[in-house]
Order: sequence, then structure tokens, then C-alpha cells
Amino acid sequence: MAPDRDPSAAVWIRACAAQWQALAEQTVAVPQRAHATVDEALQTLRIYRAMARHLASARRLLPGSFLTTALESACATLHVAIGRPPKFGRARLLTLFRDDIPAAAASVRVTALWITCLFVASALAGWWLISTYPALVSIIASDRMIDGVEHGRLWTDQLFSVAPPGVLSARIFSNNIVVTLGAFCSGILFGLGAFYMIAINGLMLGGLLAFTHQHGLALRLIRFILAHGPVELSVIFLAGAAGTALGEALIRPRLATRAESLRRRAAELGPLLIACALLLLGSGLIEGFISPSPRFSIPVRLAVGLGYWALMLLLLSGKLIPRPRVGS
Repeated sequence: MAPDRDPSAAVWIRACAAQWQALAEQTVAVPQRAHATVDEALQTLRIYRAMARHLASARRLLPGSFLTTALESACATLHVAIGRPPKFGRARLLTLFRDDIPAAAASVRVTALWITCLFVASALAGWWLISTYPALVSIIASDRMIDGVEHGRLWTDQLFSVAPPGVLSARIFSNNIVVTLGAFCSGILFGLGAFYMIAINGLMLGGLLAFTHQHGLALRLIRFILAHGPVELSVIFLAGAAGTALGEALIRPRLATRAESLRRRAAELGPLLIACALLLLGSGLIEGFISPSPRFSIPVRLAVGLGYWALMLLLLSGKLIPRPRVGS
């Protein structure tokens, strides 16, 4: 019904025009607020209730009119603004650790097992290669490392003298992040890049173990990696699995195009990279403060390594932060 045919509608429009103008200005400003105080949030709720009342009246007096459509659009905008979660709030962090990270980890669990098998096979191949042809160790180790091992010294023995533990941890963390991101991002090459990164790292580790074993230093190398190695290697496996999942999204896209499938898979795996970064931060601290220190015995190192690995499993399973009991 048009306003000129309904006197009550015309009177209502004239009486509320000024209020609509003020509410429209406030509505436009609401979605632009990245952070809101308690008073601003309450004000937004009051605006939403006022808009809802005006919308109910418009639907009754002017159904199907432009005014009703405009009020519906304003109410929808306010509803989205009120219902959106905080970007970096406590609820978002809880969702990340309870839901997003476990879901991402579960989606690559089988792939991670295959990646682990690839790493083990590559390590065995590296052991056999250097054991059979010792001269090839120069491919995976520098001349300084080779010379030190031949004279009974590991390249890890003098880490404390090279840099303080804090600086050493920062360097190790940055290096591990580069390796992890490389294993993930190289998956865009249809998974072949991740395959290469995992295989070459396994080959290097197996070859170095064989080389140090030939000179009676393998136990000292294992002693060094015992505390930080389990989690650090697991993170590399996860990154390789995530990179392989990116390659699979290109080879077998689930959406209309490969680009859309790649973007969707990358967004799903993003929380897993956050977990990997947090885990590598802890590994860097362990490798900087505990691994090079002669003060820590093998049982202590084993306890630290297994304990941190168990913490990683809790994080990836979503059990690190338990959910509240229903009714509590």
C-alpha cells in the first residue's frame, strides 16, 4: 500500500524520518570497528533493537516497499556485526586450539604416516650410501664438519661458544621455520616439492649418522638430537604432509577450478602451520639451551624429548585445552 493512500503510514514516516537518518549513520559505522568497547557494543545492540522495531512497523504498514527493504538490509548488517566472533579474542583462540588445529591435523594423518615412511626409507638409503661409499659424505657435509668428525669432534660440540643460548635458539627457530615453510609451500609443485624436501632431509640425516658411526661419534649425535628431535622431525613430517595435500588439491580438485581448490585447502591447513610454528619455537629453545649442554644426561634428554612429543600429540588432538563439561 502506498503512503499517500494510508494516512497513518505517512504520519509514521514523517515522525520517524529523523530517527532513521541517525540510525543509518550509526549502522554504517558499526562494521568498520575492528575493536569495540563495552559501551559501543551495548550501543550497537540498542541500535539493532530500534531497527528491528521500525522494521516490524514497516512490514505492517508498507509491505514490499523500498523503505522496508532498506530497513531489512540495515538489520541484516547489524546482525552480522553483532554475531561475528572477535578476530583475536579468547573465543577465537579456543576455537583454533580445540577445533581448527585438530581438524587440520586429522585431515593429513594418513599422509603424514606415508611421509614418515618416506623419511625413514630415505634415512636408511643415506646410511647405506655413506657406509658403502664414505667419500660421498662431502655431498651432505661441509669440509669443516668432515674434518671435525675425523678428528673426534662433532660440529655441535662448540655451539655454546659460538653464540649465547638465546641467540642460538633464535637462529635454530628461524632455520626450522624456513625448512617447514619450504616443505609446505613446495607442495604447490603437485606435491613433488614436498616429496623432495622430505627425501633429501632423510638422506642427509641417515648419511650423517652413518658417517659419525664410522668414527665412533654416532651415540654423541643421537644424544644431541634426543631432546628436540622427536618434535622437530614430527613437525617436518606434518609440513610435508600438508604440502602433499596442497599438491593433491591441484591434481584432484574438489571445487570447480584448481585455483579455488588450492585456496580452500591452504585455508584449511593454515591452523596446522600455526601449530607447527609454536612447536618449533619450543624445539628451538630446547635445542639452544639443553641439546648442546653437557650437563644433561641421556635419561633427562629422553624425558624432555618424549614429554614434549606427548605435548605435541595433545595439541594436535585438541585435548590440550579441554572442553567445559555440559551443565558445569
